[in-house]
Amino acid sequence: MKHTKAQKLRTLLDTRPLIAGVGARDALDARLIENTGFDFVWASSFCVSVAHCVPDASILSMTQFLETARAMNEVIDIPIVFDADTGYGGVANTVYAVRLLEEADMGAICIEDKIFPKQSSLLPGGTHPLVPMEEFARKIAAAKSAQRQGDMVVIARTEALIAGLGLDEALRRAEAYAAAGADMILFHSKSKTPDEIVECVKRWSGKVPVTLVPTNYPDLDEPAMEAMGKVKMVIYGNQTVRAAVKAVEEVLQEIRRSRGARSIEERIATVNRVFALQGEKMPEKV
Repeated sequence: MKHTKAQKLRTLLDTRPLIAGVGARDALDARLIENTGFDFVWASSFCVSVAHCVPDASILSMTQFLETARAMNEVIDIPIVFDADTGYGGVANTVYAVRLLEEADMGAICIEDKIFPKQSSLLPGGTHPLVPMEEFARKIAAAKSAQRQGDMVVIARTEALIAGLGLDEALRRAEAYAAAGADMILFHSKSKTPDEIVECVKRWSGKVPVTLVPTNYPDLDEPAMEAMGKVKMVIYGNQTVRAAVKAVEEVLQEIRRSRGARSIEERIATVNRVFALQGEKMPEKV
């Protein structure tokens, strides 16, 4: 019997002290992430939005995100953790998304407690109003009950720290979401140091494990997360798209400056490497 990606993800969570994944914007990113040995792919709403050159502000539709994630899933064997933002609206929207994601063999869905439409969490000067705790708890409960197989991991993401509401509110919300059936809690922080998130995890007394996204506090590494004893998943959310922007800009600038491509050949992948990533069968050398 073929195991679903959700079952694969649950096995990883059950057997590893900490699993790590990276944000992707397309199938090529996903394949590179798998090839590098990561445990899962984060189908990032931020990265996919950047790929469309639009703000990460609930502009793209659920269908656009889902089709991108399906393309990723077709070329990798590791699970996908699907970034569903706010669940695309109310409870009914979330239920519909969960059923489609389960059919598409996603490993997990992550839903955050912001009001729809939302702004990117790390946007300077952004505003981040949250839905009432009870309303979001109902959304989490619906996401669990909507599943036909029940294996897909539901990650409840609280933006209380992003919204400046403090540790007590973040923990209060997390407790309610865990009670509603969340399999994991994601505490998100925009602090430039790990102190806030470390204190939050220390104070977390819930029975479900924690997910962290150390974008703004990269000094917190995986050994330190493992030592905390409550963190089971780390997501490197947007490093791939940031790396791509920098690398492509530098190559384009050099081609423009030198009026030719000779000087950048050593800095870019070979055509054969790209063929290999596409799955092309290359002739054996004689």
